[in-house]
Amino acid sequence: MKLAAATLLGGALLWCVPGAAPAEPAPAPITVLLLRHAEKASGGGADPALSEAGAARAVELARLCGHSRATALYATPFVRTRATLEPLAKELGVELQTRDPKDVDALAGELRKLAPGSVAVVAGHSNTVPALAKALGAELGGLAKGMLAETEFDRLFVLSVDPAAARPTGWVELRYGAGSAAPTAAPK
Repeated sequence: MKLAAATLLGGALLWCVPGAAPAEPAPAPITVLLLRHAEKASGGGADPALSEAGAARAVELARLCGHSRATALYATPFVRTRATLEPLAKELGVELQTRDPKDVDALAGELRKLAPGSVAVVAGHSNTVPALAKALGAELGGLAKGMLAETEFDRLFVLSVDPAAARPTGWVELRYGAGSAAPTAAPK
């Protein structure tokens, strides 16, 4: 009991030392909502549009994230990633920006430079979503060979990114849209 009182008293005295200032609070994290594009149409060659199910999922994403206060929306130049975020861009009144999917390090750097407390939504591909998460300091789970499965369109990763990169990036996974997979047990 005496040790606890001495520790408490010592901490209180530290605040009373002239010239001692309280530590600066850490900047608010940047929240990044990271997802793969919605279902693509079977036709359309190398740059297909969204299927009917994909268009419905894009609308559901806008409903889900419409109150997120996102101020930055990023997609690759491909039709399917842009179409996934277009309903959300309209809902939020935010311009959709395109970025090169091969340069995840540049996008990770740009995301880290957003104002503390910002919210960004990024639509990518089965290979770029895990790569961008890793560039931001998060290792996503449930991947096959480091990629999202070709049939997975409902996974939404919410990353909490420290702008100073002083702390590891925390993340949670959500599922959204009709036909989302049932949750699976976390690996032990």
